[in-house]
Amino acid sequence: MKTITYSKNIFLPVTNLCRNHCQYCSFRKDLDKARLIKRSQALHLMEEGRKQGCTEALFTLGERPEEVEGFRTLLAGEGKEDLTSYLLELSELAIEHDLLPHTNAGLLSQEELACLQPYNASMGLMLESSAWLNAHLNSPGKNPHLRLEHIARAGRMHIPFTTGILVGIGESWEDRIRSLQAIARLHNCFGHIQEVIVQPFDPKPGTPMASFSSPGREELIRTVKLAREILPGEVAIQVPPNLTDPLPLVKAGANDLGGISPITRDEINPNSSWPREVELKRSLFPYELKERLPVYPRFIKKGWHGHKTWKLTSLLAGEDGLRRKSISSIEWW
Repeated sequence: MKTITYSKNIFLPVTNLCRNHCQYCSFRKDLDKARLIKRSQALHLMEEGRKQGCTEALFTLGERPEEVEGFRTLLAGEGKEDLTSYLLELSELAIEHDLLPHTNAGLLSQEELACLQPYNASMGLMLESSAWLNAHLNSPGKNPHLRLEHIARAGRMHIPFTTGILVGIGESWEDRIRSLQAIARLHNCFGHIQEVIVQPFDPKPGTPMASFSSPGREELIRTVKLAREILPGEVAIQVPPNLTDPLPLVKAGANDLGGISPITRDEINPNSSWPREVELKRSLFPYELKERLPVYPRFIKKGWHGHKTWKLTSLLAGEDGLRRKSISSIEWW
């Protein structure tokens, strides 16, 4: 029986300020609607996550918010002078609450990655596309060369890594091929890619691309098959079950559903709610659904996850490297 994995997480939107102006994004906000997650809010979510048996704290934020006027005032409100130190504190709090941090903070420097690495089980950055696209005209951080270099930097540092492509934002079929080939080359070089997300574009009201169409099922099936053909077999292909019916894509080669939360919504796609495990088990039959940690088993064996997460990982992982079975891990289902 083919196994399909997922991670049980809480979604912590650290800040919605971002230097990029992607034409499809509703997460980024201007300063008048800006927010930085308060320490008290994060603690509340972490406490709830622990009660519900979650194992992952997903930290997501806009890229380089320090470059946006007013962000440092928000940081000062939490007694911090720089973002990295606040992310470190939040990561430490997550570990204290039995949650393994996974940080997706956009482009980071070598020094920033080195600071965050010990406190993260894994990290991530969506490539989206290796092509220059109109959707990214006002987004300096979406320079594909910079993003590929970031993924390579993480590989040189042995950071278990998540990346992916965004399907339907104006890229051609050849662009998708080149994007997946670029990811495959990076993994063949560094061996650090644990999963690649094939994420369908989801149009958001009020954005410049609100009138664009989402990719159809057949297009997604074809893209997943392409990904399975190009990517090394050990690299998982992830499809988000709140944005698409996962069964046809699982049949096409996908084998992971990413993070699913019993507590928090998908802040990037706030109108698309998470399915429950009972629903997924029913819809994915006869495939077997298993919970994993935010770091994949082979990287646990290698010890590539941040050393501050080793003790907690050993407590959460079973002999197969997936989530150890316990009452707390199933009570919310």
